[in-house]
Amino acid sequence: MTFATATLGEDRATRWLVLASLALNLFFIAAGGTLVARHYLAAPASPAPLDRSVAARMERLAVTLPAADADILRAEYRAKATNVDGARATYRNAQDEVRRILRAEPFQADAMRAAMSEQRAARQVFDQVLQDVVASSATRMSAAGRTKLAEWPPGQRSDSKSR
Repeated sequence: MTFATATLGEDRATRWLVLASLALNLFFIAAGGTLVARHYLAAPASPAPLDRSVAARMERLAVTLPAADADILRAEYRAKATNVDGARATYRNAQDEVRRILRAEPFQADAMRAAMSEQRAARQVFDQVLQDVVASSATRMSAAGRTKLAEWPPGQRSDSKSR
């Protein structure tokens, strides 16, 4: 075997080695680029929609309370659910009336003011009914349960002294 033949064989092996290395590097760069692109270009995952019904809100409040106090709140809400739902329906109807007047042609400012006044009154009644559920429950709760009620929503305020 001559020197030229040995060098030619090494050149071929080196050439194939460089080509394989280049292909492997391109594969890793493409895979990495795909992962980065998928991370930055993908739409963010949307959180599950929050149930804003009165029952769901009462349940979110109840889970922060001690078990016995949570049962008291749930029972009180169930007992007064028809009043709560009626007050809520009245409030929603008042909101719909305001929307209807806003869309009406010709626009009547006096009718709008009257509808907004009725909406405010309906909201106050709705708030009073909800507050009655909480107040009636609180009279039968433990001190720990009432403390948890005072801290609602969690993470907002720890005590009134920090104001």
